[in-house]
Amino acid sequence: MKDRRMVVRAGLGVLLAANLVTAAFIFHPFGGSVEELNEEMRSKQHELALDLQRVERTRTLEGKVQQAKVEGDKFLDECTMKRRSAFSTVLGEADKMAVESGMKPKGSSYVLDPVEGSDSITQLTISANYEGSYTSLTKFVNLLDKSPRFLIIESLQAAPQANRELSVTLKLDTFIREAPGGKS
Repeated sequence: MKDRRMVVRAGLGVLLAANLVTAAFIFHPFGGSVEELNEEMRSKQHELALDLQRVERTRTLEGKVQQAKVEGDKFLDECTMKRRSAFSTVLGEADKMAVESGMKPKGSSYVLDPVEGSDSITQLTISANYEGSYTSLTKFVNLLDKSPRFLIIESLQAAPQANRELSVTLKLDTFIREAPGGKS
């Protein structure tokens, strides 16, 4: 009988412990109360909405980057020349514009400089000397400005001569593209 009472007491103790654990789950379930779970769900939904907005902005930026790449490649194709013919083409056109405006070509030279950050683009700087009147010079600069080529007047120096003409030194910059492997 004593053993039976001990077994019953032990059983009641286990039953009481199980009831206490069950009550703990009922009154305070894992994950929190209904209000806490609802608040956590609202918070997660808000985070999800913010993440979706970030993803959409990223997609928009990715589209803009792709568009900029296409437009940049198009610009380079339109505004750069191949190295093989760049110097003679630019100088020939500049001299033709000079003669058309009344200026006389007096000699030229060129320098190629690498463009920082690019393996395929090089800057071509042409230094050319001309002689003519002020009116001819303004016409010449206007023609250079309207050139279909991408030309930058880096500097222009004009000095008066004894014959009432101007001696003009002009530096023009343009950009050329190198063929793959450095061959043009």
